[in-house]
Amino acid sequence: MTGSWNRKGASAMSLIACLAFGAQVAAAQAQPASTGFGLGYTDIGPALGLGGIGSASASFGGRFEHAIKALPDMGNGMLGIEAGFDYYSWGSNFVGYSWSYRYIPIGVTANYHFKVSEPKIDPFIGAGLGYNLVSCSFSGSGTQTDCGYSSGIYAIARLGGRYFFSPKMAAYADVGAGAATLNLGLMFKLN
Repeated sequence: MTGSWNRKGASAMSLIACLAFGAQVAAAQAQPASTGFGLGYTDIGPALGLGGIGSASASFGGRFEHAIKALPDMGNGMLGIEAGFDYYSWGSNFVGYSWSYRYIPIGVTANYHFKVSEPKIDPFIGAGLGYNLVSCSFSGSGTQTDCGYSSGIYAIARLGGRYFFSPKMAAYADVGAGAATLNLGLMFKLN
């Protein structure tokens, strides 16, 4: 199990590193733009999730968001659509039996971005739905076929924000219900 996790974890981290590098290259080639989250803004980046993910110590994934509509009647906020995915796994053993679990939550949220006077700060609140792809394996005597977990739809509710280090790069964090309780990441502006 440990070797399998190391290979899967290394593969997930390689994918995240490639996505982040590609996003940075695309951002560097884009035309200069204003700082902050505004209409047409698009970003992508890796995320690390902590808490609420079973016996896994962390999840690895990514986020992509695009600002689609200004909301002048709602405090001059902005509506963004965010897609995210995560990956985490863990195993358990009990007297000659072992199980391994793998989760891949994929979700979409509508995020309301609050209008604030400081363009480096982007607070938001979001809600959406996701689908959790769950797989497991069992080893031991007997014919165990059910690991006690199954794939299914889940609700997402979060509060989060970005802090822009530059017009093209921001720290990202969100808390709430979904794949993990706390997600931390680094976002790269694409346009």
